[in-house]
Amino acid sequence: MLRTIGKRILLLVPTLFGLSLLLFFWVRALPGGPAVALLGEKATPEAVERINALYGFDRPIYEQYFTWMGRLLQGDFGNSIGTGRPVVEEFFRRFPATIELSILALIFAVGIGVPLGYWAARRHGKMSDHAAVIFSLIGITIPVFFLAFMLKYVFAVQLGWLPSDGRQNPRIDATHVTGFYVWDGIITGEYDAAWDAFLHLILPAIALGTIPLAIIVRITRASVLEVQNADYVRTGRAKGISTGTLRNRFIMRNAMLPVVTTIGLQTGLLISGAVLTETVFAFPGIGSFLARAIFTRDFPVLQGFIIFIAIAYALINLLVDISYSLIDPRVRVQ
Repeated sequence: MLRTIGKRILLLVPTLFGLSLLLFFWVRALPGGPAVALLGEKATPEAVERINALYGFDRPIYEQYFTWMGRLLQGDFGNSIGTGRPVVEEFFRRFPATIELSILALIFAVGIGVPLGYWAARRHGKMSDHAAVIFSLIGITIPVFFLAFMLKYVFAVQLGWLPSDGRQNPRIDATHVTGFYVWDGIITGEYDAAWDAFLHLILPAIALGTIPLAIIVRITRASVLEVQNADYVRTGRAKGISTGTLRNRFIMRNAMLPVVTTIGLQTGLLISGAVLTETVFAFPGIGSFLARAIFTRDFPVLQGFIIFIAIAYALINLLVDISYSLIDPRVRVQ
């Protein structure tokens, strides 16, 4: 197991190296160069020359790349052009917000998706099964930004049940220890702050988790259908094994490998796909800051944040691979 984990970690090196090449040359391939992209309408020849000299864009391309990589290896991702603060500092200021949102979205998707998929498979061919399939199709096809606007309009604007934006009511004087607002409110005993932060998470979590929910329903349904018709399950029924034992020890455990794979992939997509959701709800996470960096051409932020997200995505996939051996002993033996 440790050997496999070590190999997977080593594979991160060429992956991140390739990503760094793509990111670096993507920025340099912009029309007119990054200096013109940064200056926009103010891109006079003198201003372009000044920006090129300031950021080293006038040096040979290979020299720029090696200089940039050398800084990355030292943990220096540069400073944000918009705020002037280090990119690493900006990332870790906003990372807890996105993680908190992603965790609640994942709980929403898995907590409903797996039981609903199993329920649909157990009623294969019936009206309830068709309803679950239609629900999953709608969930996959509906655009995230449209769903986010609809949720915001109905539940925040019209009904006034939930907050419409932000992470917490600014009038609440909350103590922030870890950056995870709900957890901070619990450990400091400020339960009103924790509850308010949780309410601010509900609408963006539903918007962000709907597509993963629909995908998990479909994968769980298909996987359970395949397993429950297997020979060993029919043999178990013939021997009189109880329905609960068949469900827990034979059907669900053997059906969970593709489901866990899907959950792992969707978890990575939650972190990287929070751009639209956080922008609609003015949620101060890495997604909304990344969207702002795209519009303002803040290239140090774009490059640094994408690399951080890629590392998080790779680590999540590693955890998924490790979980295989816990679910299915045959994977551990192999």
